[in-house]
Amino acid sequence: MSWFDNILNNLPEVQAPTQKKLGFKEKLKWTGAILILFFILGMIPLFGLGQNALEQFEYLSIILGAKFGSIISLGIGPIVTASIVLQLLQGSGLMKMDLSSHEGKKRFQGIQKILAVFFILFEAAIYVLMGGLAPAPQLAGTTIYLEMQLMLIFQLFIGGILIMFMDEVVSKWGFGSGISLFIAAGVSAEIFIRAFSPFASPNNPNMPSGAIPGLFKSLSMGDPTTAGILLSMVIATVVVFAASVYAQAMKIEIPLSFGRIRGYGIRWPLNFLYTSNIPVILTAALMANIQLWARLMQNWGYPIFGRFVGNTPVSGIVAWIHSPELVTKIITGSLSGADIMHSLAYLSFMVMGSIIFSWFWMQSAGMDAKSQAKQIMASGLQIPGFRKDERVLERLLDRYIKPLTVMGGIAIGILAALADLSGALGRGTGILLTVMIVYRLYEEIAKEHMMDMHPMMRRFME
Repeated sequence: MSWFDNILNNLPEVQAPTQKKLGFKEKLKWTGAILILFFILGMIPLFGLGQNALEQFEYLSIILGAKFGSIISLGIGPIVTASIVLQLLQGSGLMKMDLSSHEGKKRFQGIQKILAVFFILFEAAIYVLMGGLAPAPQLAGTTIYLEMQLMLIFQLFIGGILIMFMDEVVSKWGFGSGISLFIAAGVSAEIFIRAFSPFASPNNPNMPSGAIPGLFKSLSMGDPTTAGILLSMVIATVVVFAASVYAQAMKIEIPLSFGRIRGYGIRWPLNFLYTSNIPVILTAALMANIQLWARLMQNWGYPIFGRFVGNTPVSGIVAWIHSPELVTKIITGSLSGADIMHSLAYLSFMVMGSIIFSWFWMQSAGMDAKSQAKQIMASGLQIPGFRKDERVLERLLDRYIKPLTVMGGIAIGILAALADLSGALGRGTGILLTVMIVYRLYEEIAKEHMMDMHPMMRRFME
């Protein structure tokens, strides 16, 4: 065994449960505890922080499951970045691991954890040293300033490690994954605040910051333009919600039968959105990282990714991957040809990113035809009318899985982009992710825990 394998085998990890199946109450307890801890960590400010240049990127912080200025300012960014890098290496063939075997999966997860730790330290240093999260400016040039920088990096590193292990706890002891849970929690809180908050908006003290109170206030003031914009945001949110649920429910069912039991069979479901919300999470995280890097590089004097004026990107790649307020411009009559080109560029980026990450995720997460064929054969199932051969089953599944991977990536990319362009509350991508995460949790709970939950909860789930 090499020294590298020795390290992989001795990495700290959350112990998996010894019992084969955890009960509903046990999973609910761990999921709830981690969620509460996540919100508590988001309220702990960084000691020694004097300048928070990242607080203006509120939307990015939600997508990254972060709270800029707190101990969890890094959020899920390093974990997702490590996943992206590893998938690119695996998908391009530069790194080859047999993900169908237990040893291959364990090695893949170990390398991903090492990469995540590296990116936690790297991003923490970048955030602090490039001025995103910096000590008080009046301390610049002193020994105390350097000590405060090291203190901030250390705190961010601790927060990143905590998020990494919290994600592992949810994956092994709770529902779904921690990454999905943190995104859904942040977006849900943001949607609730942006929809119902009665407090004054920081941009307009005479209007509530919540869309629904603001809608009634603008109607009472005789301001149809503002009322139309707010109403379009609410309608867009509802439409995105309904479209996401509908797309998530679409599936293809392959009939299977037990070879030794005549007359009894099941249907093997393949969802239209085959790789679920993972492509959008990875694409949105990539865009968030590009925008954060662009801001930090501009602060450092090297705006190679583009420039910002206030909170708005105005040039470079960051301007093209920033969603324009298309519906607002249509309502106000300020739509131009440049806005249409910008919208098409944004749509193209989302779709291409979703296709690429959907394909890589299918290959690396054991969702390819070969892995699915092995799983079906191991269950003693076969397709009626076909020879019981893994290669035959693999070829048949390949006809469905590859097209579903591409079409699902295109569909979810278009849905996310149109949701962003519509100006939905909490941003369309965030709503799309949250709806799909919650729907997946519902399916998982309904499938595995319908019989061991409280009768009232069971009636609600039904």
